[in-house]
Amino acid sequence: MTRDEFDALFDQLRRDQLPDPVTRTRRVTAAGLVRTGEVVAMGRPWDSVPGPDNRRPALHQMTELADVTAAEPTVHKDFIASDYHGKAQTHLDALCHIAYRGLLFAAVPARKVFTSRGASYGAVTDLLPGLVGRGVLLDVARLRGLDWLEPGEAVGGPELLVCADEQGTRLEHGDILLVRTGHLARRRRLGPWDPEDLSAGLHPTAMRVLSESRASALGSDGDSDVRPSPVDGVHSPIHVLAITAMGLPLIDNLDLEALAETCARTSRWEFLFVAAPLNIPRGTGSPVNPLAVF
Repeated sequence: MTRDEFDALFDQLRRDQLPDPVTRTRRVTAAGLVRTGEVVAMGRPWDSVPGPDNRRPALHQMTELADVTAAEPTVHKDFIASDYHGKAQTHLDALCHIAYRGLLFAAVPARKVFTSRGASYGAVTDLLPGLVGRGVLLDVARLRGLDWLEPGEAVGGPELLVCADEQGTRLEHGDILLVRTGHLARRRRLGPWDPEDLSAGLHPTAMRVLSESRASALGSDGDSDVRPSPVDGVHSPIHVLAITAMGLPLIDNLDLEALAETCARTSRWEFLFVAAPLNIPRGTGSPVNPLAVF
């Protein structure tokens, strides 16, 4: 895909207003999907071990160990920190996270928004109280009869529609769409690699499906981008199209393996989805542990 073709797609998908919010009525409908009360967590473990896909490991340090000479009860405390916009932590991207040609969503100049204290526009606090609605898993690896897609393989829009059709799932306005490539199944079997350079994900043209279905968020077991990028000079085109053009929050580095097993076992690919970011004023995103409730 040439840069001119990508820019034409960007302009085609570009919005000036945020996607339709998940209304209270849609939340009530999504809550009606709960039948058994089974809950599946999709957050990856807090990863403090460096590796090829964890260049900036999260921190976890004990700050206080029980002083046996102190009055009861004794206390244990720890400290955590994370540069979470990487490939190891499950996190939610806010609208201020990605600029293209110097502009954020709705053509807001990035240089006028940011200071050393963070963003005054599109911060993660705009996504509070959280994402609650109908979640839909599109298990593309399963559709292809594979445990995982090999890094570098792209998923197009027609394949997303075929996947939904084969699963008997209708895409609806306000859906939170989750796309499984099998990233973590491959990692657990073969070991880690650097997905910054090589990963399965969506082809930029697949974002037309997200636009036409009027999804409210997109998540994946990678970061939704296929790499190497199919667009000249644009490293993360899905991030650009989703966040900067469409105003669509992204949920990166989900663990979708247990969810995929539950969906296949129950023949149910829709569920109540819940994910709340931390209340980080002026933040560009937040670590999250999303839940699917069946």
